Amino acid sequence: MFSPKVVKMLKTHMLTITTVLGVILSIIVGISMRMSHEGGYSPRVVMYVNFLGDIFLRMIRALILPLIVSSLIAAIAPLDVSLSKKIGVRAIIYILTTTVIAVILGIILVLTIKPGGKGIEDISNPGEKARKASTIVDTLLDLIRNVFPPNVVQATLQTYQTTLTAPENKPDADIKDWHISYNYVDGTNMLGVVSVSIVFAIMMSSIRDQVPNLIQVILEFMQVMMKIIQAVIWLTPIGVFFLILAKFMEMDDIADVFSKLGLYLATVSIGIFIHGFIFLPAIYFAFTRKNPLKFIGYMGPAILTALGTSSSLATLPVSLKCVEEKAKIDVRVSRFMLPLGATINMNGTALYEAVAAIFIAQLRQIDLSIGNVIAVCITATAASIGTAGVPQAGLVTLVMVLDSIGIPAQDISLIIAIDWIVNRFRACVNILGDAYGAAIIEATSRKELDSLPMFETDTNDDSNNNSNQAVTKL
Repeated sequence: MFSPKVVKMLKTHMLTITTVLGVILSIIVGISMRMSHEGGYSPRVVMYVNFLGDIFLRMIRALILPLIVSSLIAAIAPLDVSLSKKIGVRAIIYILTTTVIAVILGIILVLTIKPGGKGIEDISNPGEKARKASTIVDTLLDLIRNVFPPNVVQATLQTYQTTLTAPENKPDADIKDWHISYNYVDGTNMLGVVSVSIVFAIMMSSIRDQVPNLIQVILEFMQVMMKIIQAVIWLTPIGVFFLILAKFMEMDDIADVFSKLGLYLATVSIGIFIHGFIFLPAIYFAFTRKNPLKFIGYMGPAILTALGTSSSLATLPVSLKCVEEKAKIDVRVSRFMLPLGATINMNGTALYEAVAAIFIAQLRQIDLSIGNVIAVCITATAASIGTAGVPQAGLVTLVMVLDSIGIPAQDISLIIAIDWIVNRFRACVNILGDAYGAAIIEATSRKELDSLPMFETDTNDDSNNNSNQAVTKL
C-alpha cells in the first residue's frame, strides 16, 4: 500500500508523529470535555486523569541521576588530555563560555518579553508558594557549598540549604540580624553530583591506561542508560496525552494559556536564532576570519538531520562527515570535539531550560529573586552539560532547573505540548555549536596540532565509527 520510502519515513519519525497525534488528540478531548462540563472537574477526577502522566514523569525523574553521571564520566574519562592540555582547556572554555552566553541570552529574553504575563490561576498547594527567607549572598554560598558535597551518597538525596528565621522578640529586625540555621532538604544535589562526576572522570583520564576496563564498563553503562531513556521517551505520546488533558480539565482560561504558549515558543525561537546564527557565527569569525555563512552551508545536511531526528547524538556521524569532508577541519580536532560536544555542549538546551523554568514561574505567578535567577543560570548550565543527545532528553534535566527555584516537576506538562517543536530547534543549535567549536579550536591550536601525531581514520561514507573509540585514538 505504501512505498518503501514512505514506510521508512514513518519509522524514522514515528515518535514525532505519535507525539503530535497525542497532543492533538488531548486538545480535542480536553476542549470537548470542558464544553460538556461547564462546572469544571473536581481535583480527584483530575488526579485520576493525570495518573498515567504522573507515572511517566516519575520514570523520567528516576533516570536523572544515572544519566548525568554516566554521560559526564563517559565523555571525559576516555580522553587522553596529556598530549595537549591547551587543546583540552580551550575546548572546555569554549563549551562553558558559549553555554553561559546562551543561558544569559535566554534569561534576558524571557524576563524582557515575559511570555508568562500575569500568569494563570495557581492550582498548586498554597504552601508551595512559600519561600524560606534568604539573602542573595546566602543563595550564592549555598550553591558553592553544594558543589563540594561532604557526602557523595547524601548528595544524591539531599541539598544543603541556609534558612533565616526572624527573632521571636524582634519580628521586624533587619534580615542581617535574623537567626541562621543550616539544614538538608530532600532533593538531589545535582551541582554536587556533576562536580564529583567531573573530578572522577578527570582522574580516570589521567590514569586511563591503568583502568581501561573501568572506562569500558562506564561507556557500556552509558549505552544502556541511553537505551533505557530511548525506551521511556517512546512513552511520551501516552504521557503527553494524559498530562495535557489533565491541564485542560483544571485550567480556567484555555485561550489565555494558549496565547502564552505561543509567546513562549516565539521567545525560545528568537533566542535560539540569535545564539545559533548571530552569536556563534560572530565568535567563529573573530577567531578564524572566515565566512560563517559558508560554514553554515557546509553543515546543511547535519542541520536537516538534526531537524528530523531532534538528536545531536543521532546527527553525530553526519556532523563528522560535514566538518571533516566539507569544512576540512583537522580530524584530530573533529573527533575530539564533536563526540565531546554531543554529550556536554548543549547551547540550545541550556537556553531552552532557562527560558522554560522562568516561563513556568511566570505562569505560576512566582516572583523570582536575583538569587533565584542566578540559580537558574547555574543549574541550566550544569543540566545542559548532563543532558543526553537524544530526543526530548532536555525534559529530564529540566526537572533539575525547576527544583532549584522550588517549582514542582509536574509543571513541565505546561510546556510539553510544544516541546517536540522546540526540541528540533535546539538540536540544530547544539550541533552547530559543536561544529563551530571544532573550527575555533583548530584555528587556535595549530601549533599544538603540528606537534601531535596523526592517527589512522576510516573515511568511508558508511563508517559510523564509535565516537568514543575515535576519541580514544587521539
